[in-house]
Amino acid sequence: MSEVSTTEQPRLSLVIPVMNEEDNIAPMLEQIEQALAEETYEVIFVDDGSSDATVRRLREHDDERVRTLVLNRNYGQTTAMAAGIDAAEGQYVVTLDGDLQNDPADIPLMLQKLEAEGLDVVAGRRANRQDGMLLRKIPSRIANAMIRRLTGVYLYDYGCTLKVFKAEEAQELGLYGQLHRFIPVLAHMQGAVIGEMDVRHHARIHGKSKYGLSRTFKVMSDLVLMVFFQKYLPRPMHLFGTLGLITFITGMLINLYLLGEKLLGYDIWGRPLLLLGVSLVLGGIQLVTFGLMAEMLMRTYYESQSKKTYRVKSDFRGHAG
Repeated sequence: MSEVSTTEQPRLSLVIPVMNEEDNIAPMLEQIEQALAEETYEVIFVDDGSSDATVRRLREHDDERVRTLVLNRNYGQTTAMAAGIDAAEGQYVVTLDGDLQNDPADIPLMLQKLEAEGLDVVAGRRANRQDGMLLRKIPSRIANAMIRRLTGVYLYDYGCTLKVFKAEEAQELGLYGQLHRFIPVLAHMQGAVIGEMDVRHHARIHGKSKYGLSRTFKVMSDLVLMVFFQKYLPRPMHLFGTLGLITFITGMLINLYLLGEKLLGYDIWGRPLLLLGVSLVLGGIQLVTFGLMAEMLMRTYYESQSKKTYRVKSDFRGHAG
């Protein structure tokens, strides 16, 4: 890429997490330059603990539009993506993988869809996915179906990194842990209007995939967290209190039944039902107590930092007649 001096705010900020992608850097930048020749943009590579020549290859490109953030160790894709989004200065933020499987040529069409339909986020949908069936496609389809079912956010492909956001939506995502797969759910929680469109997907040529079958279990764990965030984060007592009361009442009913049998002269000592009743009563008390503590923590979180439990999308007055 040739040296370009840019003083104006870029329209697009491309955020690309990379780890050990030394052979993909040059072709990636070439593809971006060809695809976005009519756009003002910046490219933010976030090196997530590479042990090869990735950082050196990035230093070779003398272009003010290309910026590299080098993390001090491997934090994972979600953290790397969050770091890039925090550094983005464009009107729109684009996230994509650094392995050349996403195609930058799809970005202008996605941006056009976002603006034409008044969307906040456009997510890519890999129409002809170039990955292995057993280890990648089948687990992904199962995970996508579960996410749709449990979150109510109906997208076909949650695993496609290629997405276009309005900058304010990207910066409000609150990315932690390994939640990059759940970006559409996080955006939906913020009230974002989300669209989806088919994008190209290429087979990996250089480097090795960072994903395996083991990530399926991590996705399932994160899904539990996302369902909690989506439904109960502002009101944890509704979850723990409800479960606690049900558990407590069930235990009390069992214990009252056993008390009746005791009064009739039956021996109840050592019966499994007695242990169950006592355990349910104690468990119910613990759940309600945990709900109260979680409620106090959430109130402290919001009030101590003057955070709001809502976002105002627009604020306007009518014209005086």
